[in-house]
Amino acid sequence: MATTTAESVESHRPRRVRTVSTRTIARVTGLLYVLIFVTAGFSEGFVRATLIVPGDATATAANILASEGLFRLGVVSDLIAFSADAVVAVLLYVLLRPVSRTLALVAAALRLVAHPAIASINTLNQFMALQLLTAPEYQSVFSPEQLHALALLLLTAHGYGYLIGGIFFGLHLFVLGYLLYRSELFPAILGVLVVLAGVGYLTESSVFFLVPTYEPIASTIVLVTAVVGEMVLALYLVVRGVRTQPPATSEVA
Repeated sequence: MATTTAESVESHRPRRVRTVSTRTIARVTGLLYVLIFVTAGFSEGFVRATLIVPGDATATAANILASEGLFRLGVVSDLIAFSADAVVAVLLYVLLRPVSRTLALVAAALRLVAHPAIASINTLNQFMALQLLTAPEYQSVFSPEQLHALALLLLTAHGYGYLIGGIFFGLHLFVLGYLLYRSELFPAILGVLVVLAGVGYLTESSVFFLVPTYEPIASTIVLVTAVVGEMVLALYLVVRGVRTQPPATSEVA
């Protein structure tokens, strides 16, 4: 009886909830953001930029076969970036839900669609290109020229997939920038820079599908706005965390 009573008292005793400070969450978000820059930049800016020769299927195939390990490392690096992006989407929601829970949820959903969803599935295109070039079952059916052309087609489709994801990511940055601008935790300039980055992503994707002649100009625009806006946000999160530290709450972070 005494044991039962003790258990009853224990079950009704309020439990202490361990909370994580807002500044800690912000800095973890910033570190993951930097990881995304490094891994995605390595995959796109080094691996694919080095191995893929636009319009030349034979040269592209030769480069990939000569550096298969590097190509595979690029695929894994992409997957690391997309996994980190999923966590960043959730952490940004936690940081910005005091401004607007609904808009913070919209921003998180758009980011999850853009990278962890679309970009992860899109990775199949580049991996299947590698399969075409290395798997013997395909080499016995198609000629080398056909395999090279199909591989380049898949790699080109991979690039198109990035542009489709860029539409959702640009919309995400629009909402994120507004939330940052309204939040007491961050300087308003961060929100402005992130919105400009969103304009860059939407410009690149829209121009490519509507007036592809100007795509190189649009790519330059997104490169500048994304690097400035997102990198400044990432570094601010790592170095400063947040501008003010709100009082701790009982809500589990």
